[in-house]
Amino acid sequence: MFNTLSGRFLILTIIFVMLAEVLIFVPSMARFRQDFYQSHLERAQIASLTLLANDMLDPLLEAELLDNAGVYNVVLNRDEVRQLALSSPIPGMVEHTYDLRDTGIVMLIVDALARFAKTEPEIVRVIGEPVLQGGLVIEITMPTDGLRAAMIDYGLNIFLLSLLISVVTAGLLFLAVRRLMVQPIEKLVGNMMRYAAQPDDGRRIIKPTASARELRQAEEALHSLQTDLTQSLKQRERLAQLGEAVAKISHDLRNILTSAQLFTDRIETSDDPTVRRLAPKLENSIRRAVSLCENTLSFGRAQEPAPVLGRFALANLVDDVLEGERLADQDHDLSYTEDVPAGLMINADAEQMFRVISNLVRNARQAIVASGNPGEINLAATETDHGWVIHVTDTGPGLPAKAQEHLFRPFQGNVRKGGAGLGLAIAQELVRGHGGTLELEHTGPDGTAFKITLPKGDETFS
Repeated sequence: MFNTLSGRFLILTIIFVMLAEVLIFVPSMARFRQDFYQSHLERAQIASLTLLANDMLDPLLEAELLDNAGVYNVVLNRDEVRQLALSSPIPGMVEHTYDLRDTGIVMLIVDALARFAKTEPEIVRVIGEPVLQGGLVIEITMPTDGLRAAMIDYGLNIFLLSLLISVVTAGLLFLAVRRLMVQPIEKLVGNMMRYAAQPDDGRRIIKPTASARELRQAEEALHSLQTDLTQSLKQRERLAQLGEAVAKISHDLRNILTSAQLFTDRIETSDDPTVRRLAPKLENSIRRAVSLCENTLSFGRAQEPAPVLGRFALANLVDDVLEGERLADQDHDLSYTEDVPAGLMINADAEQMFRVISNLVRNARQAIVASGNPGEINLAATETDHGWVIHVTDTGPGLPAKAQEHLFRPFQGNVRKGGAGLGLAIAQELVRGHGGTLELEHTGPDGTAFKITLPKGDETFS
């Protein structure tokens, strides 16, 4: 019971109600003590009224009146005359005098606690105002042996009543909390456990039904989390299946490309000068495709192999990329420009950098073609003290907001219908493998610009 939320709430409720009753108990005990003294004053006043009817009282009657009133003597001040109305021998010294006419609550509490703490009875003098205008002041001398016992009885009654109130209140709160809070939480936890057992089952995603705002927000947050997780798991499953399919395709494609590579030797012997000029480029493209297929089969995973660094002229690589893109689409008003110094040498993996730049230029070309407007793609490169910076800019329509949000995420950052969204993800991974960065500089209706930063030596850029 103590390990459950409702059980702890029940115990805490009882404790807090009892603490509240304690705060009420102390002033009530002080008030009970005052009422005890006040009742003795009233009884003593009634007993003293017999003196008004008969100036001389029988000693036995006077003793009986004092005994019934529970006092030793009564002094009544009437008409500004202080008169000993009833009296009997006092068996000891008067230890305290209490004036009930003007006593604050703090003093009443202090006197009550002091009386409760003392086990031995004592003799006290109590002063008060007579009831029903029976005089100016009435004063009695009385023992306190009955007061402490009465206070104990009263305290026990208060304690039992407080305990009963605490249990009833706690029980009602327990039922209310269990109905309004504990059961919805248990339902929420049960859903989480069922979902965890089979997270790819969309039927187990929680449906928010709680009426309480906080619980409703928790259910909605859990619904969103479970939905995203289920979609992510399904996407990972599709990626795994795709990876297996790609491996199979790469195996067969490598064999096909290897055969095609053999035919390029005969193409080079052609008498057509254009064919002989393009034959080396075709051979390089086939070689790159074969190498990519072999890497896919070799690693069998989504990670790219580490780059093999070497110095090469960036201008030649850019020429190969642009020449391939020109041949890919000659029916549109699209121009290519470059601003790469002929002698600019960079230290990188040539094959991987070809893939990076090719992906960026291809994305730009496809975006401009899809817009139906003429456009321009420009490549520029500079060398700094720390590395090399390559800019790929275009005058296309810009990237939509959704593509910007998932720009470098596979299968999520695609900007055209039918696209897989892999180009930028692959390019970024290859650049990171060089210790560099690929970032979107700007995008909008006037075009898009990407910047590649490659470090020199072992330096890395953040």
